[in-house]
Amino acid sequence: MTFMRHTLFAILLLLPLGLFAAGYTPLTVSDKQTWTSSELSSYVGKTVRMTDDWYICSNYNTSAYYISPRRIYSPTNQAYPMSAEYTSLLSLNNTGTVSLTGVSGYHRTGERLRNLVVRVNSTGSLSFVSGDFVGNSREDILSRKDLEQADMRDKHTLLVCAANLEYYLVENLGTGFGADSYAEHQGQKEKVCAGLALINADIYGLVEVERGQAALSEIASELTKRTGRQFTYIDDGGHSSGSYTKSGYVYCTQTVKPYSTLRLNNGGVDYRKYLQCFEEISTGERFTFSINHFKAKSGKGSGRNADQGDGQGSFNADRVAEAGSVLSECSYWSTYVSDEDVLIMGDLNAYAKEDPITVLIDGGMTDLHRFFHADSSYSYTYRSEAGYLDHALCNSTMLEQVTGMFAYHINSDELDRYTYDKQDDGTMFRYSDHDPVVVGLKLGSTIQTTADLFVEQDDSDIAHHIIKNAQGGWLRIYTLEGTFVEHLPITDNDFLLPADNLKSGMYIVHIFVDGKVLQRKVMIR
Repeated sequence: MTFMRHTLFAILLLLPLGLFAAGYTPLTVSDKQTWTSSELSSYVGKTVRMTDDWYICSNYNTSAYYISPRRIYSPTNQAYPMSAEYTSLLSLNNTGTVSLTGVSGYHRTGERLRNLVVRVNSTGSLSFVSGDFVGNSREDILSRKDLEQADMRDKHTLLVCAANLEYYLVENLGTGFGADSYAEHQGQKEKVCAGLALINADIYGLVEVERGQAALSEIASELTKRTGRQFTYIDDGGHSSGSYTKSGYVYCTQTVKPYSTLRLNNGGVDYRKYLQCFEEISTGERFTFSINHFKAKSGKGSGRNADQGDGQGSFNADRVAEAGSVLSECSYWSTYVSDEDVLIMGDLNAYAKEDPITVLIDGGMTDLHRFFHADSSYSYTYRSEAGYLDHALCNSTMLEQVTGMFAYHINSDELDRYTYDKQDDGTMFRYSDHDPVVVGLKLGSTIQTTADLFVEQDDSDIAHHIIKNAQGGWLRIYTLEGTFVEHLPITDNDFLLPADNLKSGMYIVHIFVDGKVLQRKVMIR
């Protein structure tokens, strides 16, 4: 894949620039957020050069990728159910992608197409002529550069990971759930443990793990072998029964230790909501880690649990009740262990703007996806739509100690055929249909910022945006609609915003430094 990209790039460089620019009709998208495929109607039968980057939104069929000038998000990830914005997104999503054929090689969802030249066959069909694939490749993931996002406000001392393992069974194979044979289990174990070891967290909150202790024990043993650090698990005292799954904890004994006992919250589905207070060995600081797996949307509920047609699916009432029980249990448990810091993570089976998440936010929790990544975050992709079912939220005192957070796109952007029970490719990719979510912590910190957000200077009528006194921090640039554009380290105390990489227009800039998030709207001209 790398060879193909480099070769394609070299060929494009050899093309005379004037010929490349003049030989095709340029096509500029006027508004990415409202674009629909009907806008291609006047270009049918022509070969065009896209002046904007386009996204791969679906790779279910590698002979016909679906692309768009924007990343397509689940409506309830971006807007409250049944709101005017929700209705608009629902309509736009239906015609927001177009088929692209003629692409060679395998590409992940989320990769961008730059310098794209296509033949417009119809408003729903394009043929690939040339272009560069950039970003979100397997090579990018394996570089571990995404892990830098755990340090967007400060350097972490602990790394916490929550991961859905998509039915990780050890003893009850062949039940129609999870692995059907020992060979399949070995493939699943290799993928899962390679992915978790790459993250190398201090604490893992795992969901969809076989009840009993065998699965957690196996994962702890594998992480010990693969990372060279000592891992163990929290024993909940239960025994394996059929193919039922639970949530659980695996942790590094060299950096943390459990404080007090494990707390089971059986409000809703049994054995899927736990609380455990952990103590950092080096500092003696503590926090409560609540790991959860809420009721799924699948199935046919009745009454208030029936699908209400508002995008939230079935059993929403149960998930709302579960969210309430998590708040109640966290409040009780933080008092019991004499430490108010709370981190809530897990697969909540609800997108960002759905009722269960609103309950948690109204209860005083901050959505770390939104806090660090505006509207661009996702951990799950379904039918071309991205969003996050896998959450990280915390209360105000915990927020002061969070250095960064991100969803590690090991799984959701990958083709389903690479799962262990289909065409296992021997890599960690697609070990689950959900991405793991990672949070960096620096316990005991309450850091105040001294950074100046911007100083704008005029030099020959060109506006230069300078970020002062923020060396060691990070900046993230978004469009006004919340689409992610750029993520960069701030390398000195008079850091010039890289305007040369941006098209003219308005942007939102987030700066993460010294424990704070600063924001400014800027004009690039």
